[in-house]
Amino acid sequence: MDTNDKQFVNVLFDIDGVMLSEERYFDGSALTVYEILRSPQYLSLSHPELPVFRTGFDDAEIANIRKVTFANDTVFETVKKRGVNANWDMVYLQVAYHLASLVRHLYETGHVDLVKSIFHLAQDAGWTGKVISSLGKMHRELGEAFTPDFASFNEAMNDCHNKADLFAKVDTKLALTARQVVADGEFVSFEKERALWLFCQRTFQEWYLGDDYVKDTHQPGKRGFLTEEVPLVEPKALKQLFVDLKAAGVSLGIATGRPGTETRVPLEFFGWLEEFEMSRITTASDVLNTELAIPSAAPLAKPNPFSYLRSYLSSPDASEVLNYPLPIDASVGERTLIVGDSVADLLAARAMGCKFAAVLTGLEGQRARTQFEERGADYILDDASGVRDVVLPG
Repeated sequence: MDTNDKQFVNVLFDIDGVMLSEERYFDGSALTVYEILRSPQYLSLSHPELPVFRTGFDDAEIANIRKVTFANDTVFETVKKRGVNANWDMVYLQVAYHLASLVRHLYETGHVDLVKSIFHLAQDAGWTGKVISSLGKMHRELGEAFTPDFASFNEAMNDCHNKADLFAKVDTKLALTARQVVADGEFVSFEKERALWLFCQRTFQEWYLGDDYVKDTHQPGKRGFLTEEVPLVEPKALKQLFVDLKAAGVSLGIATGRPGTETRVPLEFFGWLEEFEMSRITTASDVLNTELAIPSAAPLAKPNPFSYLRSYLSSPDASEVLNYPLPIDASVGERTLIVGDSVADLLAARAMGCKFAAVLTGLEGQRARTQFEERGADYILDDASGVRDVVLPG
């Protein structure tokens, strides 16, 4: 078949919820929130349904921690429906919300000097792990209990429409307290707060990768989840799909919210990695490196189309990607298919001017069909194997 006769010439895949189950990523997110809120090394907040902090758990215990910290997964649903796709962002939003709630509680119970001292510490260093540890220590010395209300996150974010709204809401929650207690008007909010985000990201990596992959872990004993990945399509069948697409002249790419190691290891294990050119694989590590190098471009995580566009262009040059005009030329956009499981993927596809195939193997499963229908997804598939009928009909 001549290239000009093909309906699609490019297919770009997400990984989580498309190739691999998101379940272990959600487990890692829950454990990260649990550690930062519960560990004596950090905030050391009490909660009747959460165990005393430790790093070794069986699956049943992990399931319970996730059930509590993410309110039966409703918190995940709240942020994903508003375009948040990266687990690092999910963890950050939860931690920032509860950290702001604690600060607000301390202010409202009369501990203004304590709150003021914490804001001044954060002025100097940002909301780092050390500042959070200091807040935890000060709070413990008061001898008062503060119990995080995990379900309240959903209600608080109910009027948010997108990812930017979510980030602005947690910032506002803290900033209002800061303006009330810091006389000189200077304060550190969560707005574009990289120190806290990076602290959450580092802690998540320790849980997901485990001690074998993380040097100098802050709290050792974490087993990691890299060897427990669950494929959503039979691995040999998915590999054959990739092989057949390439044989038909279709260019393949990946844009994932996973960092580099979490992308490479499982894709190698299932035999999929060799079917993709490395220049057409964009990970969260690539996104983060670009944000750090060009802060004015942030945020670049989905639903920003940066990761998909980078893989489409097969370009490691961040400036080229950032300056590329969007939407892409319609003659190519109409024949470029993005395959994802989330609203963030759909929004990225729309920004690029590409077609979008939603797969119903993400967090909400078949329940996600309605939202994709309402948002006008071009194709809705039970799983990624359905890409064959879309791209290689007959």
